[in-house]
Amino acid sequence: MIGFYNYTVILTYMSLLSALLGTHFAFSQNYVLALFCLMMCGFFDSFDGIVARSKKDRTDEEKKFGIQIDSLVDLVSFGVFPALIAYSMGFTEPWCFLLFAIYTLGAVIRLGYFNVVEETRQQQTTEKRKFYQGLPVTSSSLIFPMIYCLTVWFPIHVVQQIYFFGLGVVGFLFVLDFKVPKPGLKGILAMIGAGAILLAVLVINGYVRMGR
Repeated sequence: MIGFYNYTVILTYMSLLSALLGTHFAFSQNYVLALFCLMMCGFFDSFDGIVARSKKDRTDEEKKFGIQIDSLVDLVSFGVFPALIAYSMGFTEPWCFLLFAIYTLGAVIRLGYFNVVEETRQQQTTEKRKFYQGLPVTSSSLIFPMIYCLTVWFPIHVVQQIYFFGLGVVGFLFVLDFKVPKPGLKGILAMIGAGAILLAVLVINGYVRMGR
């Protein structure tokens, strides 16, 4: 079989499967579980690089494969999946596709640019990247669940509007050239903690709404 099969890509594939499962939940109007799957995509992505680097005998081809497969999965998990969630909310008018296009094109342009720049950077140095250029696509795994948590204070249709128009803003930030510090292990753990809080808010608020 073609491809490279080892433990270094397992978390990347888990992110893809989580996005596919989340799409099912989104089109079933179960947005809490869909957004939970989005957060799981972010969780898997946070550690796939650490896992990959733990294998010291990777060939250059395996490293390049890892970069490519990570970006392809990121496009699905963070560049398409959040837009599908918005589409499942009822934003199906033809003009809505303008924001879907801005968001998804922003993600694919960013990921394609990252592939080129990262491959060149790795040929020049073995140092870890300290800054991102622009907003990382993985940030959507916290941004959109955070937006949906606004249902605690606002009607759900208002929050869904904010979510939808937020796609355009986030898509623009994907390609805007500004520096974003890359989190270390402590930063990743802090984001996981924030994700756990967001999940608790989503679940509790969901139960409250069901009980009304």
